[in-house]
Amino acid sequence: MFRRLFKDFRFSVLPVPGRIIAIVFFVVLFAFPLITDRSYYLYIFTISNLLVIFAVSWDLLSGYSGQVNFGHALFFGVSAYSVALLNKYFGLQPWLTIPIGTLVATGIGVATCIPALRLRGPYLSLLTMAFPFILLGLVMAFKGVTGGEFGITGLPRLAETPVARYYICLIVMAVSVLIMWKLTDAGSRYIRTGLIFHAIREDEIAARASGINTIRYKILAFAIGGFFAGLAGALYAHILGTVGVSSLSMVMSFRAIIYVVFGGIVSIYGAVVGVYVLQTLLQILGVGGTTWVGQNQILIMAIIVILVLLFMPEGVAVWIRDKIERECPRCKLTNVAWRKECRACGASLYTEKKAVSH
Repeated sequence: MFRRLFKDFRFSVLPVPGRIIAIVFFVVLFAFPLITDRSYYLYIFTISNLLVIFAVSWDLLSGYSGQVNFGHALFFGVSAYSVALLNKYFGLQPWLTIPIGTLVATGIGVATCIPALRLRGPYLSLLTMAFPFILLGLVMAFKGVTGGEFGITGLPRLAETPVARYYICLIVMAVSVLIMWKLTDAGSRYIRTGLIFHAIREDEIAARASGINTIRYKILAFAIGGFFAGLAGALYAHILGTVGVSSLSMVMSFRAIIYVVFGGIVSIYGAVVGVYVLQTLLQILGVGGTTWVGQNQILIMAIIVILVLLFMPEGVAVWIRDKIERECPRCKLTNVAWRKECRACGASLYTEKKAVSH
């Protein structure tokens, strides 16, 4: 077994620069508390881990399956409020409130998908945008229960120490990203959801004509997106110890979109790169919102994304990948960009233009 794993690692991971970078990146993340013990930096990366789950879940739903959701904060916020209400009125602890809040968000994902099944394009996006406003109206209408604009405070923390909270969120993030990556992998031999999501995104009518139950898979995409966004929201509430209306705001929904577009849409690693680069940079420069940078984070993020779209239309992570990797035109295997021939089939990786004789 170990010999087979080593063989797969040697021939499938080592020759691909992007995979080596990903491994090094996660090794650094797991070793980060050994590098610094400052609680503020641990807090920044803890929040970033949760936002990665949130952003990747949006990419799965809107990027891979094509169901563009402008109200993704609905799943995040409803889960956060669920765990807060369960703790405040029933005294439930995080180990029980987090699973319940995640399941509530999954159910909301399925419920919101049902009226949107017949809508596509901008009509679907506008409908999804309305749902967080509806829930926000309910929160403000029942202030005695939800706390209104002041939210709910005094929630128990996920763990006693910042290091423990960091590792819990990091492990949950790594497992969540791995699961969503496999669910969206169009080349997987065992899980076909990725291929079907791609087909629905490219041409839903053709997918339906080929025998795919598009309604079932659209509901599945909303359920998966709601599940992982809800998981992020539930953990977020217990990390901060408070829940407020900001978790349901349009700003929260568009943060996920900005992260994904910056890193590269329809690429799981793009969302990861987007969160860690933008969120970490702005938090460190903003010093928790006490400077101009901290008070105008969304504006700065929007400007950065516009510049990225001008010079790197497919996103930063995808642009870097294209510079260091090249796909074989014959066997579709990934190679280092500076190789001239494929490492497997020997085909030329660069098609030379033939001289035209006059």
